[in-house]
Amino acid sequence: MKIQQIAALAGVSTATVSRVFSHHPNIRKEVREHVLNVARQYSYRPRSSGKQKNIVIIVPYRQIYPASEFVDMVTSELIRELAQAGYRIELLPLDNLERLEEIAFCGAVGIGIDVPEKWDERFALPLIIIDKIPARRVPGVSFVHSDEKQGMDIAITHLAEHGCRKAGAILHGLPGKGNVDVRKKAVLQALKKNGLPFDDRLVRVTLEENFLEEMGKLLQLGIDGAFCGGGGNFGGIAAYALSLFGKKIPQDIRLVSSERQRISRYCIPPQTTITPDYEKTALAVAEQLDKMICGREFQPEVILPYSLIVRDSSL
Repeated sequence: MKIQQIAALAGVSTATVSRVFSHHPNIRKEVREHVLNVARQYSYRPRSSGKQKNIVIIVPYRQIYPASEFVDMVTSELIRELAQAGYRIELLPLDNLERLEEIAFCGAVGIGIDVPEKWDERFALPLIIIDKIPARRVPGVSFVHSDEKQGMDIAITHLAEHGCRKAGAILHGLPGKGNVDVRKKAVLQALKKNGLPFDDRLVRVTLEENFLEEMGKLLQLGIDGAFCGGGGNFGGIAAYALSLFGKKIPQDIRLVSSERQRISRYCIPPQTTITPDYEKTALAVAEQLDKMICGREFQPEVILPYSLIVRDSSL
């Protein structure tokens, strides 16, 4: 179906339909909703005109998203990759989404956020969500995230291969929020796969303020290895907590954490970490956007592997 047919069915001009799908701010709300309703009825999605090249990157406001380095690294790679593809970029905090009603754009990328309510009804434009595992398929939305099961597996397997006989984990987050439940399940599976004890008590889920208490509980269980990751600066906090309990790394406790580029390699000892591939993430997002904007078939979910960076804390 062509844009002219949608215009005829909606009883408006072709230019009006074009403005609706480029999200032009001067279209009345009732006209926009009418055109979008007709388009949905006939399963119509526009192709990019080649003129509208604005991409909105929606970033979480830091007060509710502690993994600021992840956001910074992904954003910098996205800006570089999308600029090379000819897109113009606008950064928008999650708490200012109403501005989307005032700007023209052809697609959006959200980092570590949930899909905004009624996205497909409000905008009918491509949206890619980074660092969220989808609970369900969402029309017009693609998810790009790291392979949490693989990441937890390489961390625990590394500990097992370097002599740990009872490993535990502290994962950043709150039960039922984000990806932490998937990570916890994956850690338990990795413990079992490697022939290590896999008691549920060995995998703690917490925020920074309760980290010391949770580490104490793991030490009481007799662990000789720990994986601390998933957000915040759990690697640095782990090193501090273990020193308070009189434990040396790696002599008493071998440690693997999530990579923090400005911290991990400078800890004493330098920390073994798992890390997402920021460059490949940005490339996957750019490729998905091109497909979605041009009306080609796209992947509803792109899963990328973690890498293991081996340093002294686990050897």
